Amino acid sequence: QVQVVESGGGLVQAGGSLRLSCAASGSIFSINVMGWYRQVPGKQRELVATVTSGGLTNYATSVKGRFTISRDNAKNTVYLQMNSLKPEDTAVYYCNADIQKFVLGSTYTYWGQGTQVTVSS
Repeated sequence: QVQVVESGGGLVQAGGSLRLSCAASGSIFSINVMGWYRQVPGKQRELVATVTSGGLTNYATSVKGRFTISRDNAKNTVYLQMNSLKPEDTAVYYCNADIQKFVLGSTYTYWGQGTQVTVSS
């Protein structure tokens, strides 16, 4: 059994900051890419940022320079530091992780349940 659990969402004023955390637990041999996505009602889920186990990062253009993704491999945890937040950043933020459960097993993508981020103007 693998669980991916986000935390850290909430309500913040425009220009403020929030830090999201996401921890994977359970039967895990290795985790390749971990990432953050977001979704607003009526729209498709979109990429925010990803980070590989080696630390390579990728960001959506809309968040570059404002958000920072990082991870602690020992804790199977990924973070998203969000600064200079804008009302258009309001969304449900989802974490995902590409997890290999066994040494010769396949890799599957696991999603968290999401955490609401609301930025007021």
